[in-house]
Amino acid sequence: MAKSPHLSPSNYDLIVIGTGPAGEKAAVKAAYFGHRVAIVDKQKPYGGAAVVTGTLPSKTMKETALYFSGIYEKGLYGTEKALQGDSSLAKFMYRKNLVTTDAALAVESNLCQHMVDRYDGIASFLDPHTINIKAKGENKVITGEHIIIATGSYPSHPPEIPFDGKLVHDSDTILNIDSFPRSICILGAGVIGCEYATIFSTMGTKVHLINYVHRILKFIDFEVSEELVRDIERSGVNIHFNTTTQSVEPQPEKNNVKICLKNGEIIESDLFLYAAGRQGQTQQLNCEKIKLEMGPRQTIVVDKMYRTNIPHIYAVGDVIGFPALASTSMDQGRLAVAHIYKMEDLEFLSDLFPFGIYTIPEVSTVGLSEEDAQTQGVSYNVGKMRYKDIPRGKILGVEGNGFLKLVFEAKTQRIRGVHIIGPMATELIHFGMLLIEDKKTLNHIIRIVFNYPTLHELYKYAAYDGLSNLRGYKLKK
Repeated sequence: MAKSPHLSPSNYDLIVIGTGPAGEKAAVKAAYFGHRVAIVDKQKPYGGAAVVTGTLPSKTMKETALYFSGIYEKGLYGTEKALQGDSSLAKFMYRKNLVTTDAALAVESNLCQHMVDRYDGIASFLDPHTINIKAKGENKVITGEHIIIATGSYPSHPPEIPFDGKLVHDSDTILNIDSFPRSICILGAGVIGCEYATIFSTMGTKVHLINYVHRILKFIDFEVSEELVRDIERSGVNIHFNTTTQSVEPQPEKNNVKICLKNGEIIESDLFLYAAGRQGQTQQLNCEKIKLEMGPRQTIVVDKMYRTNIPHIYAVGDVIGFPALASTSMDQGRLAVAHIYKMEDLEFLSDLFPFGIYTIPEVSTVGLSEEDAQTQGVSYNVGKMRYKDIPRGKILGVEGNGFLKLVFEAKTQRIRGVHIIGPMATELIHFGMLLIEDKKTLNHIIRIVFNYPTLHELYKYAAYDGLSNLRGYKLKK
């Protein structure tokens, strides 16, 4: 490989900025294949938002809420189950802290085992090959032939919201509260807002959820979105549609927050959580110095191989924007390394990937929604099966209207989309993804023998329902 004139004898083949899922996997893959790699993160613990403030903490809190509340077990064995014993915040956070600590140590151990050099400090560009690392008032300079930016994202802080980390929170500081609020007001009904709304409501907190339009999670199938709204409202959450905040006023003397909405409503709650967007974590990189092309919300513009406008610099993960999932970020990091070093093990990433939303109940989706099929002019039909109508669902005591829906081509019966709302949806979706990738049909599903009783029977009976809809000429246009 031709060496840059910027490099000194102590240079690295690759510098990775950020130890989140994208950065860790990129660094480890490059090191595994014999390249000298450095990774930089602003501070420990390692693991980025996925480990420290986002994916794992919130998902662990969701499971903890299910455990303490016994929500899926109430009345299941002929007795009503109340919130279990002393559900203090310390007990509630115990599992979250254990999981995140172990995960952070696992990231650091993985980097150590692959002999990746680790630097703690704030990274910034001095030139396109040179990185300054500032830590505890000192500066260290390293150089790299290639650089991968994997700095992730951070919660947006609009100036009109008076964040203080006590009464007014973002999705990072909400993890540091010291007691359960009796009430909370959440602005933003996206993934983060909906997840926290259901976690808090499951634990008995009165929740107000504010959304500026009359639909939550616009990127998922409409029927699933509407079902989630019904489930959220059944849990006691008050959703305020078609409005947003006029003002947010902490009231320390009353130990609460006064929220005035643009529709004239006034809410007083113990806490306020802003969950209406994230920004790319690029503000300290000095991107303008090297003329790195930037996108909206401080994200970095990349091509399909995650290369920026500067050929030896790549960017992966949340810092490039959509889809901003830990799962896709990992493979983006691996693909960037494969492209840099011309490996043939990973040539591209599939456009097909599942979304997992860890609300209560869970939601997961892959492929075409009904709206997608209509927009693309696909002649389609659907098949659906509800959890409560299969034996495994009855055994688990699943109530409500959770379901699995197949979207398929009317003529060929080829599966084009799978949409699930209910327990274990994020696990069940992977079989659906394979059905779509392998261009399987309803008859393929019907011929499969599943363990009995299992939740995978949802697929078989949704397929039968789809055939029934076709024979009944219930064709969707």
